[in-house]
Amino acid sequence: MGGSVGRAIGLDVHRDFCEVAICEAGRVRSAGRVQTTPERLEVFARSLGADDRVALEVTGAAWEIARILEPHVRRVVVVGPDDTGIRQARAKTDRLDARTLARLVWAGELDAVWMPDERCRVMRRRLARREQLVRARSRAKNEIHAVLMRRLQGRPPMSDLFGVKGRAWLRTLELPVEEAETLESVMRQIEFLDAEIAAVERLIAREVLGSPDARRLMTVPGVNVICAATFLAAIGDIRRFRSARALVAYLGLDPRVRQSGTEPARGGRISKRGSGSVRWALVEAATSVVRQPGPLRAFYQRLRARRGHGKAVVASARKLASLFWCLLSRGEDYAHQQPSLTAQKLRRLELTAGAPVRTGKPSGVWVTHQRMRQAEKQLAAQAQASYERMVRDWKAASPKKNVGASVTAERA
Repeated sequence: MGGSVGRAIGLDVHRDFCEVAICEAGRVRSAGRVQTTPERLEVFARSLGADDRVALEVTGAAWEIARILEPHVRRVVVVGPDDTGIRQARAKTDRLDARTLARLVWAGELDAVWMPDERCRVMRRRLARREQLVRARSRAKNEIHAVLMRRLQGRPPMSDLFGVKGRAWLRTLELPVEEAETLESVMRQIEFLDAEIAAVERLIAREVLGSPDARRLMTVPGVNVICAATFLAAIGDIRRFRSARALVAYLGLDPRVRQSGTEPARGGRISKRGSGSVRWALVEAATSVVRQPGPLRAFYQRLRARRGHGKAVVASARKLASLFWCLLSRGEDYAHQQPSLTAQKLRRLELTAGAPVRTGKPSGVWVTHQRMRQAEKQLAAQAQASYERMVRDWKAASPKKNVGASVTAERA
């Protein structure tokens, strides 16, 4: 890319301004600052040439700035901070950072991060808002538990303290004035947060109902609407990944590898690159998936016997991500799904989205449904037994020590 027609522009983005540097014919110069407002950025964008290239690091405002600049230049490159080397620089100022970005984009040494489309951006914001609301509700509930602990109330007589019976029990407690005021205030907060969480979950459910990919992921037992929506919002189009290994690396679930000299390669902790929210969602889903009979549960149990629960559940999350890649790239539902469980999840999703509740007595349908669930669990247990038998036969046929394909000398 160096020496091509057009200039390379580096922007060091801050809340109130952008430091600008320009690389032209291989020479870098500083070009002052531009205020970070839509009007000033639009004026700046019109001053650029159609063959110019612009580089900026990922920040909260990076996507909006890129949207304003894109129609006026050849390309806008949004890069991750770890890909520029700016963090490790001995001298770090706004001017030097902008000049470094301009120099790198001129040399063609920057790889742009994937820019999500409007649909993915909307879903990400909704999921982030739901996460913040859930955390706020958890803090409020912990405050009520603290009140009960301070007044030596002991454990509540019901499992769900914030259900109908639990809230009725809380209202019967005789507490000092200040503690009663705290309890009433926090309960109002929880009711408000419950309504806000229900509202954002309704929007998420309506979007997922219209997504065939999300419905396909939910055919895996233990995968709920939040996991499916978080995964799809993080990756966008599955065709961006040529293999399941590339997807696992993008999500940061691949193990780090260290090798030097003649020593064999050794695997370490996962890289944790990419979105932390999708890794959390996959680990939470894996914790639920391994409780259901099936091959994934057998895989988890085999690793737990050797490495413990923590590493086994992370490995199961990695296996779950690979399974998602296979389902989406092939356009197939999960082969070991439990159809009645899938139908139950989809019906619950419809109710969350605002579908009317069916009235009337279930008659004999409920009994038939329960029998179907038992039969499906037996089939899943058979698949789990088949997987375990395959692993035993494989170990018997190859007694050499298995160190994992990802850390062997040939595959590291």
